[in-house]
Amino acid sequence: MMTGMNTETCAPADSAALHEVIASRPEAVPPLGWGAVRAFEAEHGVVLPEPYRTFVAEICDGLRAGPPFYGLLPLAQTPSDWGSGRPERLLSEPFPLTEAWPWEAEESEAELSEEEYQQCEDRRSPVFDHGSLLLGTDGCGMYWHLIVTGPERGHVWLIDENGAIPFGTRPGTSLMPGTPGFAGWVTHWAQGRSWFGEEDG
Repeated sequence: MMTGMNTETCAPADSAALHEVIASRPEAVPPLGWGAVRAFEAEHGVVLPEPYRTFVAEICDGLRAGPPFYGLLPLAQTPSDWGSGRPERLLSEPFPLTEAWPWEAEESEAELSEEEYQQCEDRRSPVFDHGSLLLGTDGCGMYWHLIVTGPERGHVWLIDENGAIPFGTRPGTSLMPGTPGFAGWVTHWAQGRSWFGEEDG
């Protein structure tokens, strides 16, 4: 797990970087304002991590052009392909992971009984639905989540049918290298860089 990321106050550098990205994009959705953000937090029993919290309150509440590919969702919305039969999303329940989990690879290496497969499904459900906001989708069931509760609070994760991967450089791994956190993720996209590209220099 990465440490040292400030999720309690919006760093001026993060705010400036986010303003710069949004300023050139007329398709930005207007910000919500602090009253709406605090009401959302009270309803769901969470405090949104910075700089995302300031972003939706003061800068913008969604961006139709991305990131990700199909646009940055307004606060608490789900993508059109998310589906209606999913479990309730519980933002106040801690996100259960602290490192990548390639469940598709794990399951393909073993022949699972029906009971073992169901146990895997039960373990996966909280990864999708606990402690995170949906930021948007790159299509094909690839969803970006901002973690709002638990040890990974403030980090952005890519979660799809194959597994869950954190965005940002971490000790011992570089599955998705870059500057961790919401501002790093947005800036990475604005620079036109691949999510799985070269590590930040």
